Amino acid sequence: MGSASRYRRSDGRGDGDGDRDGGRDGGGVRRRVGRWRRAALAALVTGAVVLPLSGAVRPEIPAPAPATLAPLSASTLDEAYAANRANAAEAARMAAGHHDRARAATDRSLAAPARRLLAFDGRGSGRVTEVLGDLGRADRIAVLVPGSDTSLDTYGRFHAAAAALYGQLVRQAPAGTRTAVVAWLGYETPGTVSTTVTTTGRAEQAAPQLRALVSDLRAIAGDGPRVSLLCHSYGSVVCGRAAAGLAVDDLVLVGSPGTGAASAAGLRTRARVWAALGGDDWVANVPHVSTNLFGTTVGFGTDPVSPAFGARVFTAGDGGHSDYFRPGSASLTNLTRIVLGETKAVTHG
Repeated sequence: MGSASRYRRSDGRGDGDGDRDGGRDGGGVRRRVGRWRRAALAALVTGAVVLPLSGAVRPEIPAPAPATLAPLSASTLDEAYAANRANAAEAARMAAGHHDRARAATDRSLAAPARRLLAFDGRGSGRVTEVLGDLGRADRIAVLVPGSDTSLDTYGRFHAAAAALYGQLVRQAPAGTRTAVVAWLGYETPGTVSTTVTTTGRAEQAAPQLRALVSDLRAIAGDGPRVSLLCHSYGSVVCGRAAAGLAVDDLVLVGSPGTGAASAAGLRTRARVWAALGGDDWVANVPHVSTNLFGTTVGFGTDPVSPAFGARVFTAGDGGHSDYFRPGSASLTNLTRIVLGETKAVTHG
């Protein structure tokens, strides 16, 4: 797929033979690109169907039902945190009894007194919503929405991204500005190699949950704080499905395969829409089309970093698909500026 990247963009930034052929026979090139895209999508779906058949099925891990909580507000936050920590501790005991030491260790770490869990469900692949910072008093709130292959079993890397952002916010925020980061693993993410990762099904299931989270945040912190959604990879499809009318100020798409919308305007959001793609991100080679294959709509449409989409494109540096929250990176610096509302300082190009 690597050689196809020269055809990816619609903004004249192609290179090599693709540009020269376009000058002589633009229609021919477009037909060849269209055939390549359809073939690539067919191969992707075929691989997604066939490859998982050889994988082992992970045994179900026992865990208690989620804690019953009072309606969330600033006054009930501590009660919710305590109840969810207790639930995570019980999940750890049950996982240990099931001889799943890795899951037990993850649950046990989430049950530590310093953790602030807005929600927790240790069943299956797991769900957790964790707060870093003082949510009840925050002026700037960032919500991280993860992509594929994120679960309790891989939660450590997602938490590391949230912690890197929170640390940068604390260092960069003007005096007196309080910040919080919410790591939202609130849906069953698709596997990177699966049929679900190429369709909007999981995103459509997740969107109501993301909308409910934003409502909870407004109930806790009020209408004053700026809320930014930072949506990574397949998480940008989730954000695209949830965006219409959502009470957020910024919607940021990084490493995005598309949102399912043809343009930023098609998201029907009042938020400012941002997008970035790292120089070494394999998503650059994903065909940004939407087509019907085998009776299923596959693909997510317009590339969010293309001029046709209409987002505010910012610098992400040369990182790969998992590097957007890497400490010291251009992408993390710009994400921090967006969350803080320092939009004039965001670098572009």
